Amino acid sequence: MLDKMEKTLTRMFRVARYVAAPALALLIAAHLANAAGSVPLVAQVNEIQSVLMQVGPALSAMLFVLAGIFYAIGQMLPPDKKANFHTTAVNIIIGAIVVGVLSVASTSLAVASTHLLGNATNVTA
Repeated sequence: MLDKMEKTLTRMFRVARYVAAPALALLIAAHLANAAGSVPLVAQVNEIQSVLMQVGPALSAMLFVLAGIFYAIGQMLPPDKKANFHTTAVNIIIGAIVVGVLSVASTSLAVASTHLLGNATNVTA
């Protein structure tokens, strides 16, 4: 039963890896294209920053819980499967840390990108 669950989770993560990032990029590009004429680009950056500040900490916490679940499941398995689950748990923890850092740093990133966009539009105008 655990082998079947592991295979299912592996498939889910594989699909999520190839679907989530392009879908998010396409969604952001479509949103920017629809709002390009009516909302300045700086406002879009501020909106992305606010979404990161709201979703980031919750996503980071969920990833830490998921890593704990993987680690606990790995403790009940034979050594070869245990190593796989522990590796996955460490990778999830690294992802949680990256998401947490990005959500905390989103204000600084938004300010820096706003300055860059302001400078770029002033030079081209």
